[in-house]
Formats: sequence, structure tokens, C-alpha cells
Amino acid sequence: MGFKTGIVGLPNVGKSTLFNALTRTAAAQAANFPFCTIEPNVGEVAVPDARLDKLAEIAGSKAIIPTRMTFVDIAGLVKGASKGEGLGNQFLANIRECDAIAHVLRCFEDGDVTHVEGRVDPVADAEVIETELMLADMDSIERRLQNIVRKVRGGDKEAVQQERLLKEVLAALEAGRPARSVEVTEDDAKAWEMLQLLTAKPVLYVCNVAEDEAAEGNAHSAAVAKMAEEQGAASVVISARIEEEISQLDADEAEMFLSELGLEEAGLDRLIKAGYKLLGLQTYFTVGPKEARAWTIPQGTPAPKAAGVIHGDFERGFIRAETIAYDDYVGLGGEQAAKDAGKMRAEGKGYIVRDGDVMHFLFNA
Repeated sequence: MGFKTGIVGLPNVGKSTLFNALTRTAAAQAANFPFCTIEPNVGEVAVPDARLDKLAEIAGSKAIIPTRMTFVDIAGLVKGASKGEGLGNQFLANIRECDAIAHVLRCFEDGDVTHVEGRVDPVADAEVIETELMLADMDSIERRLQNIVRKVRGGDKEAVQQERLLKEVLAALEAGRPARSVEVTEDDAKAWEMLQLLTAKPVLYVCNVAEDEAAEGNAHSAAVAKMAEEQGAASVVISARIEEEISQLDADEAEMFLSELGLEEAGLDRLIKAGYKLLGLQTYFTVGPKEARAWTIPQGTPAPKAAGVIHGDFERGFIRAETIAYDDYVGLGGEQAAKDAGKMRAEGKGYIVRDGDVMHFLFNA
């Protein structure tokens, strides 16, 4: 199950520098001019989770396989992107394919790095991007409404539902509110997802600050945090330059470097965790002598669907799931001890998997 987070922002805000550090590669060209990134670069990163290492230690697992998240470095958007400015149509299509948006905002002062608008104002930058995404959504909605007129007149139920949702979100957009501000019922959830609206995607604001401001942030990042809170969005402070340096160090050197800067953990770890939380994801584990592995699922996933993440046959032939809570597995010292203590549960098809569950699935091939 792949989850994609698109890294977006105006040119020269640190997107590619951040992406390079994030994926520990130099796949994205970082340069001090707009549109140095033309094709979206894609990188997979491990989601940090200390629980997995602990489980592997107890079980004596030979391999540790963390769950992963995909990040897409999307070229810098500019004002007019919704009308095709700066290769806007291509970039907007790349955003549409992502599950969430990590919006990188320039929160640092540096006369040597050109700002496309000639000033440093992250809140205004956020508004530029949001406006372009809203305009693109409005254009898409108006075209869709025209295309389904005949079906609506003919009484097609799906078309009628789609028209109702499109008109509802169009009203929100015209009032200056993104699609994610619209409340969607469970009955409309599937049809809503099919609309693939850009402003329906959850947003994480990434405040890129100077190296000496990574621990506490600054006035710019504080303004972004306030904006995010008002929107019901999330924000995280990070220094792309620090993360770039850390990416070149081994684990011990990185830990020492962070300590010297007064940082408890790398900003990238916080970014990944925030992205994971933003998408409403959680983790369950499978543990044995060969490997300890983390699996990503949305919150509220029933056991058969969770099993299907491993293999489709597990979901189709699902019988039951032998389940141990993480705290019980660790506290009692492993699977057999938890089983002896009566802490292994046999869960059926209706069981909703909890974050941290250690699971073993029984199925008919």
C-alpha cells in the first residue's frame, strides 16, 4: 500500500534541498533559480519507529523492515500555475496523484538566495499556492458540471450525487475556502474521493528556517503555525541545510551533531511522522526469527483488509488473526510468554486493527 506526499512550494524555498536530504540521494538538482526541477523526483523513506527495533531484539529477528512513505519533489509553482504559467498544468497533475501535500515555506532570510516574489513572507507564499490550487479546482469543477448535464437530466443517480457534491465544493471555493473545509458524509465518501480535488488533500506546512533557528523557530514559523492552527492543518519547523548535512553522516555522528545543536531528533523524522499522522495512518507488526516488519494501514482498517496489505490471498482467504498488543509483547518478553499469559487474542473479520498490534494471520489459500 503506497502513500504519496507531494513536496510543493514556490521556487527557491528549499524543496529540492529537503528532498535530497529526505531520500539521502542527490536525485533532485538543487540550484538557485526557478524550475531547476522539471520532472517530479520520487523517493521512498523509512518511517522511524523505535518499536520495530524493540520487537526485533526480543524475537531475535535477522532482518528489520520498516514501513515506508513515498515523497514526490514537485517543481516550484508560481502565480498563474492554474492557467499553465511556469509549466503549471504539468505540476498540478503531479500534485493530483499525491495523497497529501507537504508545503515548504521559506522562513529564512538570505540575500544570496533569490525569492521569486522578492520578499520573505511565508504566509503570503502559502496563500499564493493555495489560491492556484483553488483556481485549478474551480476550473475542473466547472468542466465536470458541463460534462454531466445530460446524465443528470436523465436521472443518473451517480451523476446527481456528483453534481450535488461539485456544487457544494464550488460554493466553498468561491467563498475562499478549500475543498477540505467541506464536511463529507460516509455515504458520499467514495464519490468525494473520485473527484480528486487538489484542495481536498490534507496539508502539512514545512517551515524551512536557518540553521541557528532549527530548535526554536522564528517569527516567520510562528506566523505559519498560527495560520495552520486556524486552518486545522499541521506545521513543522525544519532546517533543510541541517538535514542535508545530517544525511551525509553515520548514525553516531548524526546523533552527536543534533545534540550540539540542541535538537532531540532530526527534523526529517518529525516531518515523516507528521506526514504519517496527517494521512491518518497507523502501523501493525509481523514478527518472527526471519524478520520483524512494520505494515502501514489507515486508521479504522478491519483485520482482513490489514492482512491484504501483505498479500491479496491473506484477505480473500482470511480465517482469523492471532493478535498481541505491543505493550503485552514487550512487557512479557515475546510471543510465547504473551500466549502463556493469555494475552494472545484470536480476532475475526470484524476486528479493527489497533496501532502497534503484533499479528499473525491464518487464511485458506
